[in-house]
Amino acid sequence: MANPTVSFETSLGTFTAELFLDQMPSTVSNFVDLVNAGFYDGLHFHRVIDGFMLQFGCPFSRDARSRQAGTGGPPPGSNYTCMGKTVARMPDGSMPDEFPNCPRISNEPGTLSMANTGAPNSGGSQFFVNTVHNDFLDFWRSDLSESQHPVFGKVKSGMDIVMKIGKTPTDQGDAPKTPVKMIKVSVA
Repeated sequence: MANPTVSFETSLGTFTAELFLDQMPSTVSNFVDLVNAGFYDGLHFHRVIDGFMLQFGCPFSRDARSRQAGTGGPPPGSNYTCMGKTVARMPDGSMPDEFPNCPRISNEPGTLSMANTGAPNSGGSQFFVNTVHNDFLDFWRSDLSESQHPVFGKVKSGMDIVMKIGKTPTDQGDAPKTPVKMIKVSVA
């Protein structure tokens, strides 16, 4: 089975990414389940840092000015299917880390990486797109940072749109001053 391609239609343009289902089956299956449920449609990028990354996927970001943006995830206790098996999300909606089995793919420009709180098993729906090489976020690089973020995809087209979003002027909390909306995310 080929790796899925996802299209991200934003208010600033569209970009596409390949998801590494062959290497990160649980993380990608969780993400695809949320895409197919329409979870991401209508949300806003809630954190954009020029020369670093853009973060997305919090349900509270439906309101671009919500003070809770960046704190939410999938529905608590919901399920997704991975390789024919049902996987239960945790009571807070997060999913189990895939670190022990995932490949060492670095957080290079254009890669999609799971966001988390820094605690084990705290990823859920939020992810970020790296705009520079953030190797200090690589899960195996404990010599640089305790923060661990596994890469699960890479932008294939529209990197100019990603960089355009990355240059969006932001407020003191790193939220775009002019909201950048995710109109539709779809699996091709």
